[in-house]
Amino acid sequence: MNKHYNRLIEPYLINLLKEFPAVAIEGVKGVGKTVSTKRIAATVFELDRPKDYDQVLNMPDILVAKPAPVLIDEWQRIPAVWDYVRRAVDDDVKPGSFLLTGSIACTDTNIHSGAGRIVRRRMYPLSLAERDIEKATVSITELLSSSEPFSHAIYGKTDIGSKDYINEIAASGLPGLRKYSVENRKIALDSFFSNLLSHDFKQQGIRIRQPETLLRWLRAYASAVSTDAGYMEILDASTGGENNKPAAKTTIAYREALENLWLLDELSPWVDGENFFAGLKMSPKHYLADPAFAVYLLGLDEKILAGGSGWPSQAERFDEKYGSLLGRLFESLIHLSLNTYANVNNARLFFVKTHKGDREVDFIIQKDSKIIACEVKFSPSAGMSDGKHLKWLINKLGKDCRDAMIITAGGVAYRRADGIAVVPAALLGA
Repeated sequence: MNKHYNRLIEPYLINLLKEFPAVAIEGVKGVGKTVSTKRIAATVFELDRPKDYDQVLNMPDILVAKPAPVLIDEWQRIPAVWDYVRRAVDDDVKPGSFLLTGSIACTDTNIHSGAGRIVRRRMYPLSLAERDIEKATVSITELLSSSEPFSHAIYGKTDIGSKDYINEIAASGLPGLRKYSVENRKIALDSFFSNLLSHDFKQQGIRIRQPETLLRWLRAYASAVSTDAGYMEILDASTGGENNKPAAKTTIAYREALENLWLLDELSPWVDGENFFAGLKMSPKHYLADPAFAVYLLGLDEKILAGGSGWPSQAERFDEKYGSLLGRLFESLIHLSLNTYANVNNARLFFVKTHKGDREVDFIIQKDSKIIACEVKFSPSAGMSDGKHLKWLINKLGKDCRDAMIITAGGVAYRRADGIAVVPAALLGA
């Protein structure tokens, strides 16, 4: 049986529906959109079911005739539904009327964006706090709302350690995959990516003439996880330096299609709005929607990750410049979790890096003018020499920096004498 997971986005959506007439939830297939929204909805139309599809296609007025909230699952199967909901909002339907879910971003330019009418929110795979492996003791919400910077108590102990985090990296945040054994999870992911190439790309009007070329690019991208490697660097890694590499135009089309499927989850650099900095880097950092995707694409598993050997050649290539793959996969797991914690706080996630590369902070969570800075260290401890880039950022931002932390694989949460918090990843939550 599928395990029940309490998703942080569910109470957040219930709160949104108190004021907004229509909310769209987007995210990669299998993330749990349908399960979570069904718990909230009074009426459900699943457009991948023929009966529901025919009803909505031929009698769209049924959407306003049924008890609300009305869930329209996989709405992009009937793109006109989006405009119908938008017009219903214009006609002043009540708050909490519609929930829409979609696994493919609609790129039809004939459809109105919905701006100002339909609120769009992203659903991410299970964060660490949602996986029921530990009870969080450090809250992003509380840190953001603390009356004074660096004043909130940091505490907690956990037995979760490096081996457990390796298992979580590979186990996936897609609820349906977590029930499988290691071997059967690989089979399920084979099917996931096969369907992606054979079906989901076609829904976007893209024909994959050379599926292996796309997979090679995806493997190279997975090798570059948690880096800001240039796209040409990723392309070179995917072709082993061959001269007959695919055209840049082709790889751009691939990348856009993968983003429309919510498979890629690139992190934007923070833009300095107060002129504190000069020369901030503007290129994004690369992440997949789930670090387990990278593990699968690179042919790895828990045993190989724990042994630290057997990396594919592309990963070793990026290791030389950006650090060990295992450390970068742990950072990807933290990225996944922080995305959820920021999302339910109406905050945004960024990273900071100078153009020269001499200063870098892995993540910053920003809500209005309040910022929490985070470094990630796949280690059971954090020495006093760690966090020098956090101190640099704190000095630049002043009171706008509400807190700073080093997120580790350790066992104890505490605040250091210099004010920086040390927080085991399993103890951090929304």
